[in-house]
Amino acid sequence: MDRFDSMAVFVATVDKGSLSAAAEAFGMSAPMAGKHIRHLEERLGARLLTRTTRRQSLTEIGQAYLEQCRQILEQVRAAESCTQALRASPRGKLRINAPVTFGSLMLAPALTHFLEQNPEVQVELTLNDRVIDLVEERVDVAIRIGALADSGLVARPLKPYGVVICAAPQYLQRHGTPRHPEDLVDHQCLGFTHWSRRGGWTLGRTDTPPRGWPVSRFQSNNGLALRMAALEGFGIVMQSSAMLAGDLAAGRLVELLSEHLPPPLPMHLIYPKDRQPVPKLSRFVEFVLARFGV
Repeated sequence: MDRFDSMAVFVATVDKGSLSAAAEAFGMSAPMAGKHIRHLEERLGARLLTRTTRRQSLTEIGQAYLEQCRQILEQVRAAESCTQALRASPRGKLRINAPVTFGSLMLAPALTHFLEQNPEVQVELTLNDRVIDLVEERVDVAIRIGALADSGLVARPLKPYGVVICAAPQYLQRHGTPRHPEDLVDHQCLGFTHWSRRGGWTLGRTDTPPRGWPVSRFQSNNGLALRMAALEGFGIVMQSSAMLAGDLAAGRLVELLSEHLPPPLPMHLIYPKDRQPVPKLSRFVEFVLARFGV
């Protein structure tokens, strides 16, 4: 027998004054209600009720156990009520993980609109460029750039993540303008450490770094840091189109080698499978797909 059901029958028997009244309240027979009480007594090794043909009364142990049952059942009801509320409308904290550049430049501004539309939702956004375990780190939903491993997670495709190559006008004045990937051997290429251990570049669908390709003197795991180095005229940067679009439009950076760019990387919204996803997650998935979906 379910212990919580037996507790509920026990409390109802006390409150209503008889087994028959408790049985009627739960839609069961009086003998079945009696079995629930005996089930508890057997587990406890003690009598809970003293029953005669005319009345019933609580034993000392029964009185103490009754108060604990009331507290436990109230906690169960509160937990169920909270769960029902979370499934009724978008509410509660939504934990999101995203890559640093996309998350800070594209997702964070969009999240302000999502929160305006869903006033009972709170967002906790973490940004990093490493692959995390959503379950282990208690993340509800994440955005991933690059090929996905077979993880059993739900993956919804977003617009591919493209990059551009560019440099500051003052850098090009000093070092010349590369016209072909081979020319980059003689240039200062800013290295993004998440691409490879040596911060190297791979261009185009078939272009590979030529022999003598130098190790980047300036490497970082943060694209914004590389952007700042490029704006200072230190070297050539290859980073997100979204990050560098403003600098290109303003002339602070000049686009290079547009015909040799690597293909855009796939980007996905991922989250654990759930037969009945909570509204805060469902609403966020709809929002992201509307904003950034293919």
